[in-house]
Amino acid sequence: MKKTIISISLILISILSLAQDENKLITTKEVLRVETFLAADDLRGRKPGTPEIDKAADFIANEFKKAGLKNLDGLKDFKQSFTNIRSKFLNATAIIDADKIDENNIIGITTDSIIKINETSGYKKVVIGNTDNLLQRAEEIINAKNNQLVLVNPFFINDFKKLRRYKRDGIKTDFSVVFVLSNNNADKYNIEINNKITAINYSNVVAVLPGKSRKNEIVVFSGHYDHLGVGKPNAAGDSIYNGANDDAAGTTAVMILADYFAKLKNNERTLMFVAFTAEETGGYGSQYFSKQLDADKVVAMFNLEMIGTESRWGKNSAYITGYEKSDFGKILQNNLSGSAFHFEPDPYLKENLFYRSDNATLAALGVPAHTISTSKMDNEPTYHKQSDDITSIDINNMTEIIKAIALSSKTIISGKDTPSRVDKK
Repeated sequence: MKKTIISISLILISILSLAQDENKLITTKEVLRVETFLAADDLRGRKPGTPEIDKAADFIANEFKKAGLKNLDGLKDFKQSFTNIRSKFLNATAIIDADKIDENNIIGITTDSIIKINETSGYKKVVIGNTDNLLQRAEEIINAKNNQLVLVNPFFINDFKKLRRYKRDGIKTDFSVVFVLSNNNADKYNIEINNKITAINYSNVVAVLPGKSRKNEIVVFSGHYDHLGVGKPNAAGDSIYNGANDDAAGTTAVMILADYFAKLKNNERTLMFVAFTAEETGGYGSQYFSKQLDADKVVAMFNLEMIGTESRWGKNSAYITGYEKSDFGKILQNNLSGSAFHFEPDPYLKENLFYRSDNATLAALGVPAHTISTSKMDNEPTYHKQSDDITSIDINNMTEIIKAIALSSKTIISGKDTPSRVDKK
């Protein structure tokens, strides 16, 4: 009995000690300072490709520098830059075995401005027959990442336009796939597709806190710092989509946690702190980041998305997407034993949130990558509205959420707990 009492006492002392770290190093004053900068009108909604989002990136990078964090290997600073391609179809012509093909029956999946294909251009010829599953087969062909000419049986004439969903916007690729609705053998063919290509330079902001005994095991903390920019004025005359909750709040949390863990200096595993760009326009920032990592080395991802308002359970609570897909959530909740805070499973399963945020790419690769949020997706009054400004944020509650994330992550960061892997998608 005495041993049990002593054990419980030690656990309580440990929790209180850790809580003191959080209360001392994570303050509402600092949370308000960072959040206010990111959600300010002069950043004009942090739309990718604008000078204002560059200003936000500079601010985040400077905060990482002040915390004493390191660059990601291979980068000269905290910015992980890449080029995003937007492709707009202009026109197309195709003659296959002397038959002229209607332009509407030609679809090019490419990041090139001009594609010219004939029998000697090196494109592999593939056929989608009338017994195939059109979209499933098309996806398999595109995922092969080879130059391919795909002849689609006219049986699919009514569904052919659905292939446009694979339109190539995003990171530039070195292959093209062309679909043509035709029943010809294509012994001879001449195809040309012209697109207008727009290149936009993007930057994630990434910082690293190297681990001690487990440097090759990575824990990621992330949020996206982009938003919708400026639109038509609302009834109040406000045209700026400040994105205070979506997702200046999550980005603020990442920055606060980076400073917190840098001051503690007790992480056995390597920590990466990432502010993603272009989440709102297709998740391109997280997709690019994920491709630069060995997913097998990432033991967990804490993606922080819209934590600036109360959850459906009120204060001191948040939910975790994909709760049932790994024991990540259970580990976090166990680490909060004795505190007033609680995590809940995602209550908005119909929204498919697990695969709608920046955790999705790593989760698809098997990483226990989960999003933590408080957003009431069935009734969040400021979601994607100009009213999502600093006045909508509950700074005190948001600070407590950040403290809870810091406390709940302790055993994962120390290496004591390793969440189970997610089934690969």
